[in-house]
Amino acid sequence: MRLKTSLSKEPKHKELVSCVGWTTADELYSCSDDHQIMKWNLLTSETTPVAKLPDIYPIDFHWFPRSVGGKKQTHAENFVLTSSDGKFHLISKMGRVEKSIEAHCGAVLAGRWNYEGTALVTVGEDGQIKIWSKSGMLRSTLVQQGTPVYSVAWSPDSGKVLYTSGKQLIIKPLQPNAKVLQWKAHDGVILKVDWNSVNDLILSAGEDCKYKVWDSYGRLLYSSQPHEYPITSVAWALDGELFAVGSFHTLRLCDKTGWSYALEKPNTGSIFNIAWSIDGTQIAGACGNGHVIFAHVVEQRWEWKNFEITLTKRRTMEVRNVINDAMDLLEFRDRVIKASLNYGHLVVSTSLQCYVFSTKNWNTPLIFDLKEGTVSLILQAERHFLLIDGGGIYIYSYDGRLISSPKFPGMRTDILNAQSVSLSNDTLVIRDKADEKVIYLFEALTGKPLGDGKPLTHKTEIVEIALDQKGLTNERKIAFIDKNRDLYITSVKRFGKEQKIIKIGTMVHTLAWNDAANILCGLQDTRFTVWYYPNTVYVDKDLLPKTLCEKDASEFSKNPQIVRFVGNQVTIRRADGSLIHLSVSPYPAILHEYISSSKWADAVRLCRFVKDQTMWACLAAMAVANKDMTTAEIAYAAIGEIDKVQYINSIKDLPSKESRMAHILMFSGNIQDAETLLLQAGLIYQAIQVNINLYNWNRALELAVKHKTHVDTVLAYRQKFLEDFGKKETNKQFLQYAEGLEVDWDKIKAKIEMEIAKERERAASTPPVRTSVTVQH
Repeated sequence: MRLKTSLSKEPKHKELVSCVGWTTADELYSCSDDHQIMKWNLLTSETTPVAKLPDIYPIDFHWFPRSVGGKKQTHAENFVLTSSDGKFHLISKMGRVEKSIEAHCGAVLAGRWNYEGTALVTVGEDGQIKIWSKSGMLRSTLVQQGTPVYSVAWSPDSGKVLYTSGKQLIIKPLQPNAKVLQWKAHDGVILKVDWNSVNDLILSAGEDCKYKVWDSYGRLLYSSQPHEYPITSVAWALDGELFAVGSFHTLRLCDKTGWSYALEKPNTGSIFNIAWSIDGTQIAGACGNGHVIFAHVVEQRWEWKNFEITLTKRRTMEVRNVINDAMDLLEFRDRVIKASLNYGHLVVSTSLQCYVFSTKNWNTPLIFDLKEGTVSLILQAERHFLLIDGGGIYIYSYDGRLISSPKFPGMRTDILNAQSVSLSNDTLVIRDKADEKVIYLFEALTGKPLGDGKPLTHKTEIVEIALDQKGLTNERKIAFIDKNRDLYITSVKRFGKEQKIIKIGTMVHTLAWNDAANILCGLQDTRFTVWYYPNTVYVDKDLLPKTLCEKDASEFSKNPQIVRFVGNQVTIRRADGSLIHLSVSPYPAILHEYISSSKWADAVRLCRFVKDQTMWACLAAMAVANKDMTTAEIAYAAIGEIDKVQYINSIKDLPSKESRMAHILMFSGNIQDAETLLLQAGLIYQAIQVNINLYNWNRALELAVKHKTHVDTVLAYRQKFLEDFGKKETNKQFLQYAEGLEVDWDKIKAKIEMEIAKERERAASTPPVRTSVTVQH
């Protein structure tokens, strides 16, 4: 990826250009010390003066937010301009000054609208930070300090303000008495800050000639090497994937993790201000020598299996098949904004249309028009893909048909990214930005909320979410990483009242599901881990560590990211931007394939051939999940779990199908389901015995009293249990029922034998009935 820069031959402004800002993807306004406001049209390459503002030396300007939550704003045609005379000016698109307001003593160094357009923050040389209404009425003076505030930015929720104070960065909430966060960020005065609403990361640049990336808790994620000159400007692209850095004769393009894609050395003087176009494809810079520099992001690359695609020009892509070196050229009518290559399809959005190519045929794409031109995210699943723009979320089939358009309360599509949205063939999940503990679940084909419509709620904020891609809808899993870097897995479908959320890893930084099998990989601290069968946690928790594969990952340095997991290849991007490919064993994926088509004999044969404990452990868990106890017995024996082999053998000897099924459920830890199944089948004694065996005394007694049977059995076992441990009865309920009741073991044994005989007779006389059991896998 690199920048293609363009400068006009002669500067259009006579003095230093202090600020620039885009109105649309092809129209830019610039302000200069020559008091001129100029309009630049990139389609016609024309520059026209909009207004001359005598005696105003502009410092910063910011357009009113174009849209909020998909609704177009009526005020979007004006901007705020701050100037050196202590005023800020509300100016219309036509250049008319609507209002000039005395704001600070000394220059007003920056002015920023919040994301909703309901408030404006200004900062000045007098060290004050003021909040204004959109009509220019003073609401509050947020901060008064002794040093100038050079730059300011709003938090993604517009509830806090980030500002500079010498070498310090400070995050101040708007609510009074709320905790202020402050830290030393640079060794010189900090000149510029920016806070991205999508990834929640902060950029800072200073006179120590460095730029740095921070998270919203003030933790340093990246610090650049010192440059030759102070960094005078930094700016995030809207989607939070890239940012640009400006200095004297220097323009740099960087990834969100900090490493540099491209460095240009244009003849610009210092670049005082950088603005990204709305679609994130180009940058404009305000230059010290009167120029305005434009730069396009080109040479983006996408890879999938044997295809490599490069954006060579704004409207041209080059497709290369690395197997036979065949080349194809894809030409588009408009500028390419976003693209995604996966599952045998390339999806490209331009400023007006969406193109869908099949990797089998590059000549005839499917084309349909877009409502909004600014697609901010494309996600693909095997059967359909998702587009997100300023107006909403849309799921399309690969033949261009709109399938659904999910919505949820307070939806803001402008702040969704690949970490907070995940798509599979049947499900769409979205993390709520307003409350990051909440995940909304939708049916992909209808756009309706899943099940009872209740979202999934976790106890801490969620950082990243991912859906598995294969298997049945009922068994769909979602894996997510929370703020503490713990990895959890849960079933998308809710069984019973509670949704089981189980932790399967700690210190996980990044994760990805395989495209062809439900295998999960992640980077844990200094280890690369593959969960070959994450479902094991629902079947036999003790088995989970045996189904993992771990490799040392210290070579990937700090903050590596998993880009994709296709076939048995995992692609990881290191912190320096280089891509590393790791191979994982192909056998677990073959095992998954055998199990999905119920080829148990083939699965056992494969494990015998591979001779790997991990494979046997996976097979054992898969067999129990699918209730194939014969295969489970073979697999458990192969990994030396003799106690489980004996338990499985004892299950086989049980008289009725219901009993066997209940004990299989108990084996997986689903005690409640096992009891329910026995009670539904009328096997009251067995349900009581299950609770006795598990020492659930209160429940056993409750069932016996409720069904008026085997009260003496429960009391006898309880008495024996207390005698074995030399304890006395203290439970009031047991004392109450034990009064006047003699325990006769011969009677009890005879009763139990009668129950078993009765069950055998019933099992022999009843034709086989399919027992439907809902087990959460």
